[in-house]
Formats: sequence, C-alpha cells, structure tokens
Amino acid sequence: GCFIYLVFFNPRYEKAMADFAPHPVPPEYRMEVCMWASPIFAISFFWFGWTSYSSVSYWAPLMAGVPLGVSVIFLFLGLFNYVIDAYLFVAASALSAMTVVRSLFGAGFPLFATQMYEALNPRWASTLLGGVAILLGPIPFVLRWYGHHLRRRSKYSPTGNLPIKPPKKTEKEGVQVDEQSV
Repeated sequence: GCFIYLVFFNPRYEKAMADFAPHPVPPEYRMEVCMWASPIFAISFFWFGWTSYSSVSYWAPLMAGVPLGVSVIFLFLGLFNYVIDAYLFVAASALSAMTVVRSLFGAGFPLFATQMYEALNPRWASTLLGGVAILLGPIPFVLRWYGHHLRRRSKYSPTGNLPIKPPKKTEKEGVQVDEQSV
C-alpha cells in the first residue's frame, strides 16, 4: 500500500502542488486516495466473508487480507494528511483526537467481536462489517466536495480561505502571472 501510494498518488499530489503554486493545495486533494480505498475496504469484507466456507480453499479468504491491508493504509495516509493539511498548527491536537476515537473503537471491538462471529458465522459477521463500511464509504467523497465549506466554518482551521481550484496562470511578457493575485 505504501509503495502504491508513493508511486501513484504522491506524484499526482506533487503535480497539484505545482498547479496551485504559490498557494498551498487544499486538503481535500488528500481525499483522492481515500476515495479509492473506501470501496476496496468494503469489498474485502464481503470477499473474506463469502469465501470462508470449508469447501473453499483457505487461500481465498486469506487473499482478501491484501486489499483490506492496502485500503487501511490508504485510509490512514489520506485521512492523516488531510487533518494535517486542514489544521496546520493545531494538527497535533486533531490527530490526538483521531487517535483517541480510534483507540476507543479498538478497545471496544474485541469485547463483542468473538461473540458476533460465533453467533452470526464468518459470512454474516463479515457482511455486517462490509455493510458498515458501505455506509461509511461516502465520507471521503463528501469531504472531497464539501470539505472546504466545513473548513471555512471551523475556527481551528486556518486553511478555510484556500482556493479550491488551481489559479489560472497567463503568460505576460514571458513571466507567469497569477490572475488571482492581480
């Protein structure tokens, strides 16, 4: 997942940096990787669940871990970078809040996960988790398209007034001029 991120998504972000110069890239551009990851995350739960029959080779549900792992890495990288870009000097506090919430879910899930998988069997328990992933899947898309409105309303986000599209640049006497600053 990290290799794919570095080879595919990071160069796209670097191009956006060049397009937006001299302004910083809006944090919503970090959601691109999450927009790819959210459907992969949900699909991998269904893949795992519905290949977990004893008549199916154990390799089938085992291989569902590959897209699940890649999607988790994509989600972490995209959301962490989004929060850092959106909150800048208070990013440490925002990341701390994310870590606390994630840790609460991490501490709570083992309290019922075994019972859930025993009561529902792996197929339906994984289908339930895949359904939750589908319900949460639109979040990166919403943040991509409406995140700038949320940042503008936040008193903690200093990036609320960033342009959401690259500024148009014109050639004037051999020098690039940013039309928004003129």
